[in-house]
Amino acid sequence: MSTSDLISKTILFIKQNLENAEGGHDWFHIQRVYKNALLIAQEETCDLRIVQLGALLHDIADSKFHGGDETIGPKIAREFLESENVNQETISHVINIIENISFKGGNFDKKFSSIELDIVQDADRLDAIGAIGIARTFNYGGFKNRPLYNPAIPPNSKMTKEEYKNNEAPTINHFYEKLLLLKDKMNTETGKQIARQRHHYMEGFLAQFYAEWDGNK
Repeated sequence: MSTSDLISKTILFIKQNLENAEGGHDWFHIQRVYKNALLIAQEETCDLRIVQLGALLHDIADSKFHGGDETIGPKIAREFLESENVNQETISHVINIIENISFKGGNFDKKFSSIELDIVQDADRLDAIGAIGIARTFNYGGFKNRPLYNPAIPPNSKMTKEEYKNNEAPTINHFYEKLLLLKDKMNTETGKQIARQRHHYMEGFLAQFYAEWDGNK
C-alpha cells in the first residue's frame, strides 16, 4: 500500500473514532498536530511516514478519557496498523511515539527517543500553547467543571505523574503546571522558534486576565 493511501485510511479511521471526542482532543486537534509535524519535519532528517502516522495516531485514545488507562491507545493503534499490513518495525516505532509523547507533569524521563518522536512531541506541545492552547485549556476546564481561577489554590509544578493525571485544580493553574513550561522542553529548532512566539502570547493573556480579575482594566 502506498503511503498516501495509508495516510488517507488512517485519517478516516481517526475521524470515525474521535467523532464525539472532547473539543480539545478531537479530530481537529489531530489535524493541527499533523500540520505542525509536517512543518517541523521539513527542517529535519527523518522518516516522514512514521512522523505522519505518529502524529495522526498519538491521541487515538487519550488516557484522560479512559480512566487513566495508558494501554488502550497503543492497543487500538497497533490493531489498526496491523490490519493495514504495516511492517512491524514501523508499528513498533509508532507505538513508542504514542507511549512517550505525553507531558504527564513533566517530571519523568522518556524511555524511548528518536527524531520522529521529537518532531511529533513538539507538534503536540505547540497545540497546547498560544491562542489554541488557551482555548483548549479552558475548554477542558469547563468539561471537567473546574473553576477558572482561585487565588487561594497555588499551582503545583512538582506533581508526580499520578498527581498530574488526577489534578482538579483551577484552570489558570494549568498554565504554570504545564503550558508555560513547554517552551523550554521543545526538541527541535523549528519547534523552539514557534514556541517562543506562542509563549509570549500566553504571557500577555495572563497579564490581561489578572488585571481584569483585580478590576484594574
